[in-house]
Amino acid sequence: MITKIDRKYLEINSPDEINSSEPKVNCKIELKNPPDFQINKFFYKQIGKSYRWIDRLVWNDAKWMSYTNNSNLETYILRENEDLIGFFELLFYPETRKCEVAYFGILDQYIGKNYGKYLLSEALRLGFRKNTNKVWLHTCSLDHKHALKNYLGRGMKIFKSETISLDIS
Repeated sequence: MITKIDRKYLEINSPDEINSSEPKVNCKIELKNPPDFQINKFFYKQIGKSYRWIDRLVWNDAKWMSYTNNSNLETYILRENEDLIGFFELLFYPETRKCEVAYFGILDQYIGKNYGKYLLSEALRLGFRKNTNKVWLHTCSLDHKHALKNYLGRGMKIFKSETISLDIS
């Protein structure tokens, strides 16, 4: 079945533009170093099943390892105490001084509990660490119904919109 999907590209051009959100008491964000493709794969599958993340489902372990070992990729994990809450991937493009929030999400059981605001605030902040002048991402109408609201609420601005046709059968 062919469905029309609205896709929006958002950006933020300075860390001063971030509308930060404070963490809950026992939350911490940690860089996954050394990279561990299993954690990226876990979050991708668990979060993505609700939002039609399908492009990486065909990846074998070698492809996952190659991706996560990219020196321009950083994976961050949000924990509360020892519970895994969510993650994000930052993909840096040093030649253009840009950073893409490649993937971002919260596990289903933690949605609606204000973790997303804090996680996105930190993703944006960390995206500006490496002489970056723009952090960007894209979202679409298949993502969580509050995703766009969170991106805009943290200070991001839409710089491009498009409608695409996608076979979601």
